[in-house]
Amino acid sequence: MRGKLIVALDFPNMTEVRRFLDAFESEKEPLFLKVGMELYFQEGPAVIAYLKERGHSIFLDLKLHDIPNTVKSAMKGLARLDVDLVNVHASGGKAMMEAAIEGLDIGTKLGRKRPGCIAVTQLTSTSEIVMQEELWISRNLNDTVLHYATLAKASGLDGVVCSALEATSIHERLGEEFITVTPGIRLTSDQLNDQTRVVTPEDAKKLGSSSIVVGRSITTSENPMETYRLMKNAWEGVKI
Repeated sequence: MRGKLIVALDFPNMTEVRRFLDAFESEKEPLFLKVGMELYFQEGPAVIAYLKERGHSIFLDLKLHDIPNTVKSAMKGLARLDVDLVNVHASGGKAMMEAAIEGLDIGTKLGRKRPGCIAVTQLTSTSEIVMQEELWISRNLNDTVLHYATLAKASGLDGVVCSALEATSIHERLGEEFITVTPGIRLTSDQLNDQTRVVTPEDAKKLGSSSIVVGRSITTSENPMETYRLMKNAWEGVKI
């Protein structure tokens, strides 16, 4: 789960997914793909089976947040889908995060490695003002993210979802092995849309992100393959 560029399949249905992936067929390169709520809630496990059959790795981004027993039961089922990475909200607390790992361990097929599990700290669309004035979290954004990350590690999780802007402080406290998966990645020419804490692939690398998630910059591009290559090269430091 290190050094990956994860492409967010933020599409409403399988038709759009197939159309998008057709652009990559000639490369025969397995991708790391994120399936979020929009797609999974429309297509269900069938979309996971479709992507796995084609050799792609999958981050199933459902951000579970419920009582511990419910999350444990849900994770049992998600583990059986043979996905590579899943997540929860760190704000669900330590008992809930521990239950998530228990569910994954139970649901993982014998002889297989359990899916990685990471915790969302604060969404990259969340600003300091929103967090304090709407969510009533009085600590500053960086301190809150760092606290949630520390709680996630204590709960046995593999890492967190955070902004690249927080990756450095998380690794300084929790070590390089604790992974930071960072969305909110844009080219300098891209619009921010609903994101507020964004960086370029190059800056994410410098800040210590373990892996990055890229969505609309690639999926809405006129040439998705070309943009994917551009961002992947920037992320990996490849000069062309």
